[in-house]
Amino acid sequence: MIEVHPFAGYPVAVMGLGKSGLATARALVQSGAEVAAWDDSAERCDRARAAGVPIVDLARCDWSAHTTLVLSPGIPHTHPKPHPMVAQARAANCEIICDIELLARAQRNASFIGITGTNGKSTTTVLIGHIMALAGRKVAVGGNLGVPALELDALEGDGTYVLEMSSYQLELVPSLTFDVAVLTNISADHLDRHGGMDGYIAAKRRIFHRQVKPRSAVVGVDDPVARSIYGELKAADEQNVLAISGEGRVPGGIYVDAGRLIDDSAGQAITLIDLGAVATLPGRHNWQNAAAAYGAVKMAGVAPPVIAACINSYPGLAHRQEPVATIEGVRFVNDSKATNADAAQRALVCYDTIYWIAGGRAKEGGISTLAPYFPRIAHAYLIGEAAAEFARSLDGKIPYTMCGDLTNALAEAAAQARADRRPGAVVLLSPACASFDQYANFEARGDAFRSLVESLPGKRDDDALADATMVGAGRLQ
Repeated sequence: MIEVHPFAGYPVAVMGLGKSGLATARALVQSGAEVAAWDDSAERCDRARAAGVPIVDLARCDWSAHTTLVLSPGIPHTHPKPHPMVAQARAANCEIICDIELLARAQRNASFIGITGTNGKSTTTVLIGHIMALAGRKVAVGGNLGVPALELDALEGDGTYVLEMSSYQLELVPSLTFDVAVLTNISADHLDRHGGMDGYIAAKRRIFHRQVKPRSAVVGVDDPVARSIYGELKAADEQNVLAISGEGRVPGGIYVDAGRLIDDSAGQAITLIDLGAVATLPGRHNWQNAAAAYGAVKMAGVAPPVIAACINSYPGLAHRQEPVATIEGVRFVNDSKATNADAAQRALVCYDTIYWIAGGRAKEGGISTLAPYFPRIAHAYLIGEAAAEFARSLDGKIPYTMCGDLTNALAEAAAQARADRRPGAVVLLSPACASFDQYANFEARGDAFRSLVESLPGKRDDDALADATMVGAGRLQ
């Protein structure tokens, strides 16, 4: 656990005692800070108290005694309205930060690579960490995924933190400046938390906060919003700016053309690797992720041939088009991380015969944008709060079944796929929804899917699973 010495002897409030919040409170206690921690959940308060964390009802505390509030990023601090305790802290002129800011202040001499974007940031983050580690760099990967920030290894001055950054976290890291900052793409998401699209874009743009040369910005140009940000950064010429694309040629950038990863940053258009042969990076969206990871790691000083070799050995990421099993010719794929329509589209484009499990807690916009991919869907199995809304979008276009929950949906989908015996059949969990109506998070939903698939009867074809290459991996859509 990383000790946060800058806060030793200082009073610090911690609001939110989930996984990262509890790690934060424990690290502060261990570092000698005067901690006052709270969560609206009595169970979480009890768990923290048992771990030696002082519990104080922050609704009744004297906020003038605190200079800092470390806030769980999931708790609203601006929109749709601030949590009451946040409002009290702000009124008392408390700084409001998250655990990533504590990491930055505690490890000032380390290097930091930050990755954000509406989609692709987790894969890009893990791929960057994979390349850096295999290249012999001292690295720790975390942030918005995996290990809480203050439970990472202390790297001091000779290592690099590779951090996935959500829009929520980016609003709570006032002093962190990334040595390499990556923006994969931007589409509408979390608009209620940012007061609309402009607020969401502003939060994502903070990944480039205070960057000046030799720091570097790696920016996707495959969507209009991110492309506009690239243009603004390039024109300002404050940091090194590199364009990346998974869709085609970008002069002076890193791009993928017909499945080939190409480095044109020096104007030589050097072909590095055939991504169509990398089964763990299927589809055009993953080609953009690979280009982003390559660009970031190159900016961090790793040689291009080494990067290409490391990409070839990438093992893939759980809950992101994760192959679970092939049973009697039917593939089962866990894409629980697809919590919005744009993310689900990235999976739908990769298969031709889909038995689609979708639904949960709907996000703004629904699934109307997925209509061009409906011909790929043999049948849809709808779950959760969004089932009725999704049914209206699908009605008259593709057959669907109202299943209620994941258990029923998987049973129905597996039975229908086996009965139809269509070549290339895939039972795909790609919900296009948040999980919070039925699961604590997308990981729990994906774990439940995996467990249910593992309990299905039938002959497994492990070789087919290991060798499977997604239909869309070798073609542009």
